[in-house]
Amino acid sequence: MTDVSTRQPARARRSRTRMTAAERREQLIGIARELFAERGFEGTSVEEIAARAGVSKPVVYEHFGGKEGAYAVVVDRETQTLHNAIRAALTTPEAGSRELLERGAMALLDYIDRCPDGFRILSRDSSLGHPTGTFASILNDITVQVEDLLGLQFQRTGHDPALARLYAQALVGLVAQTGQQWLDHRDPPKEVVARHVINLAWNGMAHLQPDPQLVIETIDKRRTEDSA
Repeated sequence: MTDVSTRQPARARRSRTRMTAAERREQLIGIARELFAERGFEGTSVEEIAARAGVSKPVVYEHFGGKEGAYAVVVDRETQTLHNAIRAALTTPEAGSRELLERGAMALLDYIDRCPDGFRILSRDSSLGHPTGTFASILNDITVQVEDLLGLQFQRTGHDPALARLYAQALVGLVAQTGQQWLDHRDPPKEVVARHVINLAWNGMAHLQPDPQLVIETIDKRRTEDSA
């Protein structure tokens, strides 16, 4: 005869592990995020998402309609997280231009540090099936904000404000590319990375020439004249 008392705790344990629809959705999003980061969009399948979650494929289809739907949700969330962080950094009240650039650089590095899976997804292949969430689009939005900062700085220093976007693209690209390289090793610490990136960017900007020339232009011109 089976002891009922030994069966009830097991049933109770099983009932406690049942998830609500919202909880299951969050679990699937987290698992999809891990797989997309590990293997990319093309390398991930609905079967793998379902298997890792311990559910059947129809459960994944029920929540997202397929792999594309799960991917879109993951990209949307990561895009919003990064946008919010950068926006907060670049709208700090009463902050000067250098402080805002420093806060912007740290915001991106903080995101990479806290959300490496999300950053890998955004920077690798987030354009697939979701063009508004591409990393290039995110960087473009950041560039627009930095352009506004530099435009004001250029007006004060007598430089051409029309070139602010060019410099903004260079600065944002510098931080983003450095962040991508830093992601895999996390060395040196992100604070050190930010110090050196801003050191290069800001101190270079502090000595901008209004009409810069390339050394090779002078050399090539001289060689052309000598050979004439």
